Amino acid sequence: MTDLLPRVVEAHGGLDRWKNLSTLTARITYGGPFWEFKGHADFVGDDLVEASLQKERSVQRQQATGRTVAFDREADRVTVTGRDGEVLADLREPRSTFAGYTPETPWDLGQLAYFRSYATWHYLVEPYVFTWDGVEAHEVAPWTENGETWRVLSVTFPPSLHTHNTTQLYYYDDSGLLRRMDYQPDVNGRTPVAHYIRAHEVIDGIPVATKRHIHPRNEDGTPDLSWIPITVDLSDITIS
Repeated sequence: MTDLLPRVVEAHGGLDRWKNLSTLTARITYGGPFWEFKGHADFVGDDLVEASLQKERSVQRQQATGRTVAFDREADRVTVTGRDGEVLADLREPRSTFAGYTPETPWDLGQLAYFRSYATWHYLVEPYVFTWDGVEAHEVAPWTENGETWRVLSVTFPPSLHTHNTTQLYYYDDSGLLRRMDYQPDVNGRTPVAHYIRAHEVIDGIPVATKRHIHPRNEDGTPDLSWIPITVDLSDITIS
């Protein structure tokens, strides 16, 4: 047992504070070629996102099209509706629909909505979610990159929480801020990813990652910085 998880949670406002919060909202700009590669170029752009901080649940409303994506892990369902309320996709037990998929497999609308929903929700609720029942976190060997040494937290999630894959790595600097995370999404053929946080903004005493670059990860753990399949930028953030 080390002090890394308590230090990280404290650096993000403290456990008691998070237990009394309910919602994070933000304008999120999604970019990169990944969305077009999966068959949905119109997923690039701005969404207004509302994420529950106590349940794995979120709503994303795309400004350009009026399209709304609602994800509820407890119901195991993602729905996509158009500006006038017409149902564009209604996917139940979405995780099961990716069986046998490779990185080259295109996704339908419901699948892409599911991927973006669970991924974004985790990005907004970490590290608080590391303290939830059934989640196990422990410190592993540190990582040195560009002259900096980061402490590394290995986090294993229970089946009740949907995330990229069961065990993921989180890299923290001396101030307790997240600098990188490693995973390999089950839904995308377990392609290794190195996900970098390039900027933070402090909102009511809580640091929030506002600029994320997702890169492929090499076999030796180094990132392939020559390509950025996905970018995620946050603004207009509120926490209540």
